[in-house]
Amino acid sequence: MLKKSLLLLLCLLGAACQKAGEPAPVTLADDASTGPTTKVVSQPLPEMAPRDYLKTTYWPNAELDAGEAYISCDFDYVQYGDGERLESLSFFAVVDALTPCQPKGVVRLRYEGKINAGFAALVQRVAAIADRLEIPVRILDIESSGGHVEEAIRAGDSMAESRWAIWVREGSYCHSSCVLILAGGDTRSIAGDVGIHRLFRDQSKATSRAELSAELRDVSGQVRDYLMRNGADVRIADLMMTVANRRLRLLSTAELKEFGLSGSNAVQDDLDRIRLTRRCGEDFARRRDAWLRAFENECLEPGKAFEVLDQCGRSLEPRFGFPDAKCPSDNPTADRRGLPTGTAAKALLMPPLKLDAGTKSAEVVKK
Repeated sequence: MLKKSLLLLLCLLGAACQKAGEPAPVTLADDASTGPTTKVVSQPLPEMAPRDYLKTTYWPNAELDAGEAYISCDFDYVQYGDGERLESLSFFAVVDALTPCQPKGVVRLRYEGKINAGFAALVQRVAAIADRLEIPVRILDIESSGGHVEEAIRAGDSMAESRWAIWVREGSYCHSSCVLILAGGDTRSIAGDVGIHRLFRDQSKATSRAELSAELRDVSGQVRDYLMRNGADVRIADLMMTVANRRLRLLSTAELKEFGLSGSNAVQDDLDRIRLTRRCGEDFARRRDAWLRAFENECLEPGKAFEVLDQCGRSLEPRFGFPDAKCPSDNPTADRRGLPTGTAAKALLMPPLKLDAGTKSAEVVKK
């Protein structure tokens, strides 16, 4: 009797009413502004921590079942295109795709499709092989109308630990749960559209506003926690609960900056400076900050070749007391490929585009 009463209580709390073997409900933030959304396919994947991908060649089966991925070793997509299509997420397929990028130290992952478990596995596996091959620069060049919120959070947290730059290039878009991916990047360079709207549960059983709100309460809290730890404004979570799903609120250039979704990630910048100060001292960190500001003002221009940037950066070093024998590996141009490290290196990841400084309508309805 006691056992039955306990089970009934748990069911009333929503913790034990799910049928055995029934998949957990997923939360969607998928662009429905152009019509009904298509079901986002996402087969459950065995749990594997990102660091575990570095320890073994045996990876659980995973598929890109809601999008397509391409691997390029070049920044210039106008001249060189998007690279070779990645046909498989197996260990050896990813190794083969990234090996040509090892000499340049740059991999650009172009992804077009939905955010789901396959996408999360994609960014984790590309980062793992980039680590093994010592490819320091990783760029996610994305176009997505959204997908699963939980998988966007999983992918974004993974990217935050593996130092990605994210592009939404001119003509591309990042809508709905894709916006959460932006929060995970070290740098975010945006020339396309970024838009958000309300979350909803796949196969929701809600019959009232109260029930629908209860379904989304937990995931809304997860979104807020995720945004906070990645340096983005929690107001985004509020907007994702208020803008109707059939509408799309496009974020202006100013809003993207204000919400912490474009440019350098403030949390990562602070973390980098804390680590540098710990290793090399406050004076070293202060001088390096001054060098970075001079580099961005005097050297950094979109489309400049690496060798030109490197030469300009090196010419600035004596002005700020570099190279400094105290921390030779942390001197501004100490990167093994002769490129500035830290914030300056991240600034180099901006695509060769002239960003549109104009603002967009705060709310649009897709025709």
